[in-house]
Amino acid sequence: MSLIDTAVKPFTADAFKDGKFITISDADLKGKWSVVFFYPANFTFVCPTELEDLADNYAEFQKLGVEIYSVSTDTHFAHKAWHDTSDAVRKIKYVMVGDPTAKISRNFDVLIEHAGLADRGTFVIDPEGKIQIVEINAGGVGRDASELLRKVKAAQYVASHPGEVCPAKWEEGEKTLTPSLDLVGKI
Repeated sequence: MSLIDTAVKPFTADAFKDGKFITISDADLKGKWSVVFFYPANFTFVCPTELEDLADNYAEFQKLGVEIYSVSTDTHFAHKAWHDTSDAVRKIKYVMVGDPTAKISRNFDVLIEHAGLADRGTFVIDPEGKIQIVEINAGGVGRDASELLRKVKAAQYVASHPGEVCPAKWEEGEKTLTPSLDLVGKI
């Protein structure tokens, strides 16, 4: 079953942000756009490159009113230790969520049960708490924050312009499409 346009399931979790431990829940994902960014584990290889890329682009997400939540099945304590010891991860200003019970990973259907780790899942959530974009990558394939930014802009555009859609490779300011009978067979 697709998670597209479904509400985020309830959860509460401990997290690390700005040198502090905080508690977050599904309620924190409402009222603004959010990206929930699952990764397999701290102290690994591809994961810090992805998280650093998000950190490098975090200000751009913030300009769009988007909050980032990175999630792994590590604890919030492990997130702090990794943040304190890795130059790449030290750049992170967004929320690092601990999911040691794997509840959140199960809620988003990204848990690799036999390993107790999350797949590389990316979810864009609208202000109503509904999932608008789902992307799952194989463990060895890192994600690109600039491509995610483009997709977030497209999702925000479509949400604020009913009746319009964004074609492939759409960039902010470019022409969109208005689906109609007149377009059938002409694209």
